[in-house]
Amino acid sequence: MRSTPPSRLPAHSGWRRLGTAAVATAALLLTGFGAATQADAAPTATPSKATWTATPCSTPRHQGELACNSFRVTGGLAAYQKQQAQRTGVTPKAADAATPSGYGPSDLQSAYGLTSAAASNGSGETIAIVDAYDDPNAEADLAKYRSYYGLSACTTANGCFKKVSQTGSTTSLPSADSGWAEEISLDLDMASAVCPNCNILLVEAASATMANLGTAVNRAVTLGAKYVSNSYGGSESSSDSSYDSAYFNHPGVAITVSAGDSGYGAEYPAASKYVTSVGGTALSTSSSTTRGWTETVWKTSSTEGTGSGCSSYDAKPSWQTDTGCTKRTISDVAAVADPATGVSVYDSYGITAGWYTFGGTSASAPIIAGVYALAGTPSSSSYPASFPYAKAGTSALNDVTSGNNGSCSTAYLCTARSGYDGPTGWGTPEGVSAFTG
Repeated sequence: MRSTPPSRLPAHSGWRRLGTAAVATAALLLTGFGAATQADAAPTATPSKATWTATPCSTPRHQGELACNSFRVTGGLAAYQKQQAQRTGVTPKAADAATPSGYGPSDLQSAYGLTSAAASNGSGETIAIVDAYDDPNAEADLAKYRSYYGLSACTTANGCFKKVSQTGSTTSLPSADSGWAEEISLDLDMASAVCPNCNILLVEAASATMANLGTAVNRAVTLGAKYVSNSYGGSESSSDSSYDSAYFNHPGVAITVSAGDSGYGAEYPAASKYVTSVGGTALSTSSSTTRGWTETVWKTSSTEGTGSGCSSYDAKPSWQTDTGCTKRTISDVAAVADPATGVSVYDSYGITAGWYTFGGTSASAPIIAGVYALAGTPSSSSYPASFPYAKAGTSALNDVTSGNNGSCSTAYLCTARSGYDGPTGWGTPEGVSAFTG
């Protein structure tokens, strides 16, 4: 058995878990230079092509913090808008906050074979969203999203929505942060889009350190959530195995984690053997497939695309049998993440209130958490990351066979192929049967 573990995350991603030397650089990025750098990696700025910038939380504010994995479209037309233009003959305004410009619930449910399950399943299930800092407008913004798309109200008053700190308090919340608020809106909306009948628990960590975010994961489980979505990550470290034991070893709970947005290279906690690591795709409609949709690996540039790789520290789970990596391989499954084929989100805290299109594996992680919730409560002793492996190679998953997220010496770790590969795992959902156990 040959193992070819990758080096640490590429140099451009080294700030994702900040060291002392990176703090000054991060301060410059926070003033706007980071957005310019990300925009340079996006498609050429023409009226027909979407352009985007990394959300502010993708640059950690303090030493030791992790980064969110999301992008917000700032110009041009995303895939949904182009489809609308083809149907109506009217070209929409670029990045117009007045109307949705990304895929909505019906699109995502159609793409992943979830329309029937979304209508019938999920009642009584709770999806927990774990993020850092507070979004003061979270409930109000979620109400806008759900109302627009005709989803039932999900509020504190009716018991569907609950927001707590990592201590479980509903009143003593972390300090507000507009960057993480964008991330929170994205996560809440994607959970709603896929499982509109589910309850939602938002657990806000005091900061974006692994200790605080991990404590928030534990709080979510203590409060009864069987599905916990995490849209953040950082460079691997020798401490990761201890984090595994302290925060992510929860049998009977489906914990999803975004694989990262910096192309080929392993991130933590996506590398944890106890979580479902979720890669990202570009999702487009297709008249030439019976499914009506097609997907490829999301890659914008050599420094932007879905994460994947071979962990340097985490042990390989028993259900993972690929032979090119002796430790944990990322990813397990995937869903849409390319900002150019991004999802619609309503957000109002710190930016102009309105509709925005988001991408990044921050979108795919809550989508997959929603699929687990539609599939039903995992058995008490199970590790739900193993469930898709039991349905590997079947019609329960859409095998993604084209595209790559960089270059690597063991090809399948960074290049799509028939069957298992790093960027998309065993593929994307086609219904819920690959997510039960």
